[in-house]
Amino acid sequence: MVLKWLDSQELALALIDLYPKQDPTQLHFTELREWILHLADFDDDPNHCSERILEAVQQCWIEEM
Repeated sequence: MVLKWLDSQELALALIDLYPKQDPTQLHFTELREWILHLADFDDDPNHCSERILEAVQQCWIEEM
């Protein structure tokens, strides 16, 4: 499955799998962006990322925890 910036829920789940002990509220958006860019299934234009997208991923992560 290819992940895009708008796949907030799926991105959050992938990050939870990789970083199960990470508190998403303690993560800077710059770090979150880099972690997403390095996901094996992620394939989207890095320039299409915005703070709103990162907030959505972070919120999904928080809800899953």
